[in-house]
Amino acid sequence: MSEPLKAVVISHSGVAAALVAAVRAIAGDTGPFVAVSNTGATRESLCADLSAAVGEGPAVIFVDMPGGSCLYAAMAGMKDRDDVAVVAGVNLPMLLDFAFHRDLTPGEAANHAVEAGTKSIRALRA
Repeated sequence: MSEPLKAVVISHSGVAAALVAAVRAIAGDTGPFVAVSNTGATRESLCADLSAAVGEGPAVIFVDMPGGSCLYAAMAGMKDRDDVAVVAGVNLPMLLDFAFHRDLTPGEAANHAVEAGTKSIRALRA
């Protein structure tokens, strides 16, 4: 990839902003991480906010959960963008992994992040 990937985290309430802040606190300045919230948004305004956050370059959109308005905005708003991948079920380890693999294609970076995020989930005391 010639242009490093942008990460756009979209969530309910302030989850996206908190995750982006945590990535920056842990990893430092790792490039463009943008938070988008659905708070107070209509379906149309959320799609517009997400489109503005993604911009023109390649990106991976990380959605808080696999369903609802945030996923709808990502799938509907980016359906014609081959340079944008969408991942649902975001977690902090996934975003940290992405921060250090921004040289991959959107699809490769999304799959790499999903693998890291999945490996981080454990029942430690069940």
